[in-house]
Amino acid sequence: MMVDGDETGGAGDSQQSDLLQVNPAASTTEMANPRLNPFPNNEHISDNYGDLELEFSSSILRSLEKYLPPAMLTAQREEKAKFMSDTLRKYISREECSQAKRRKTYRQEIISNYQPRFKGLYKLDPKLFLLPSFRKAISENTEESFRRIISEPFPGVFVFKMFQPDFSEKLLVEVENFRKWANETNFTIRRPDNTSKYGVVLDDFGLDIMLKQLMEDFIFPICKVFFPEVCGAMFDSHYGFFIENGEDRDADVGFHVEDSDITLNVCLSKQGEGGEILFAGARCNKHMDVDPKPEEYFDYCHIPGQAILHRGCHVHGVRAATSGRRANMILWCQNSLFREMQTYEPEFSDWCGQCVHEEKENKSQILAVKRKEMFRIESEAEPPRKK
Repeated sequence: MMVDGDETGGAGDSQQSDLLQVNPAASTTEMANPRLNPFPNNEHISDNYGDLELEFSSSILRSLEKYLPPAMLTAQREEKAKFMSDTLRKYISREECSQAKRRKTYRQEIISNYQPRFKGLYKLDPKLFLLPSFRKAISENTEESFRRIISEPFPGVFVFKMFQPDFSEKLLVEVENFRKWANETNFTIRRPDNTSKYGVVLDDFGLDIMLKQLMEDFIFPICKVFFPEVCGAMFDSHYGFFIENGEDRDADVGFHVEDSDITLNVCLSKQGEGGEILFAGARCNKHMDVDPKPEEYFDYCHIPGQAILHRGCHVHGVRAATSGRRANMILWCQNSLFREMQTYEPEFSDWCGQCVHEEKENKSQILAVKRKEMFRIESEAEPPRKK
């Protein structure tokens, strides 16, 4: 479950639990031992909790509200917030809550002191940011319209162009401007992960609002068509960051999966040779350590202006660059309730390469047994040959 004070997700902040099976203590005198419903009430319109001082983000509470018992759906907003917070607290440690509060304070300090280079970058303007062909496909909102602008060079890997050329240029300048400010003021930059020395978390200096709108209004409709099992009613958190790899920058990363349900990877700039992305099969939690099959490998050469969309559990890495450097914007899209429901996954996931392989093997074994039994019955039914 994602916990963040300003409605954005953070790397490594997710936690699996049997959230939908809890039987928490009553939060009101009217309800004794209320239970969350296993299925959401999609017709219910959730309240907005953004103006309340809460330890959990409004987006998470809005998503969870659809699972409240019928008698609680009409309760006062503060009462529902207390009940849901009490429930979530059973599965999220105090340290995680404290970490979220520290991160919120950190971001507020940046926003109070940092002067953006391009203020227009902080609020999504579709006409200025996005290509007309991409906007048209999203407005039509059909698989046919998406297929016109999106290619699928390998199962589960979708490639398309979405941003105007000057978006990448402005974002690169903005990141460098933030780095310069941090250096001049001796302000510590939080990195996307523990291995990064040059990456920047875009959410930290105010781009979270723009990225949230990008995710909800433009990425989610595509995912709803191509990754329906992941999306649910809406992504409820995100984590946006900038990475730079190559000469005099961070080393290329080896095979890994990501703490996202869907990952958007946009190439902002590329100089030199190498640095191809090597995909190596999607894996469910049960098969995360299973080596990829030869047919699961796929090389993709990322080029400036291109965006890739794939599952966070699609194993991938970056081939070493022979020269130059590359800059990418990464947006992790996350659905907290989908993660909770992974506990109830069927035995086989049709998107996990190993699950599909095992299912084929099982079917082959069953057919072989049936074939052997048929041969035995036929041989026993044959009349004995005369000598």
